[in-house]
Amino acid sequence: MTVSGFTFNAFSENTYLLHDTTGQCVVVDPGCYDKDEQQALKQFIETEGLQVVLLLNTHCHIDHVFGNKFILDTYKVPFLIHEADLSTLRAVPAYAPSYGFPNYQPAEPTSFLTPGKPIHFGETELEVRFTPGHAPGHVILYHVDSKTVIGGDVLFQNSIGRTDLPGGNHATLLESIRTQLLTLPDEVTVYPGHGPATTIGAERRSNPFLR
Repeated sequence: MTVSGFTFNAFSENTYLLHDTTGQCVVVDPGCYDKDEQQALKQFIETEGLQVVLLLNTHCHIDHVFGNKFILDTYKVPFLIHEADLSTLRAVPAYAPSYGFPNYQPAEPTSFLTPGKPIHFGETELEVRFTPGHAPGHVILYHVDSKTVIGGDVLFQNSIGRTDLPGGNHATLLESIRTQLLTLPDEVTVYPGHGPATTIGAERRSNPFLR
C-alpha cells in the first residue's frame, strides 16, 4: 500500500490517499476547503490513474471534513465514520462560519466503521481500531503488511491530540494510545492528522506525554 499525503486548509491538516497496485484508492480525512485545494487533490488522482472507491474519516472535527462533500459529489463513493462521531460531524455547520469557513458544505455518512471489522480495497486490508479521547468516535487505520498507521489526531511527533474540545478526555486518549498504538511494533510508521510522520518506537522512547 502507498500513502500519498497533502496538507490543506488553515489548520495545516494532513489528507491521505491510500492506494495499491490495483489503482483503487481510499480518501482519508479530506481537508480540502477551497477550489485550489480540491483541484490539487483531483489532479493527483487523475495523473496517477487512481480509482477512488471509499471515503473515510478518522474523526469529524472541522479541519478533517471540509472536503467530504467534494469527494462524494465527484466520485460517488461510500462514506464511513465511527457512529460515535456522528454528533461531532453534525455539529460542524453550526460553528464553521464563526471559524471563518462560511462555505462549508455538510455531508452525511452512508455507513459506519466497526472496530475489529476490516476495510478492504483492491488487494489491501485495513484494521479499524477504536481510539477515543480526542474525539468520541475517533478511529485509526492499521495496515499490517506495510506497518503503517493512519492516525488522525491521536499521536503526533513528540505530542498527542488535544482533549479540550467537546467529547475529549485526556485519560481516555492516553488509554487509547497505550492499548491501540503502543501495542504495535516499534517500526510501524504513524501518519498523523497534523505534522510529520513518526514511528511507534520513536514516540515510545521520547514522547513526553507517554512517560
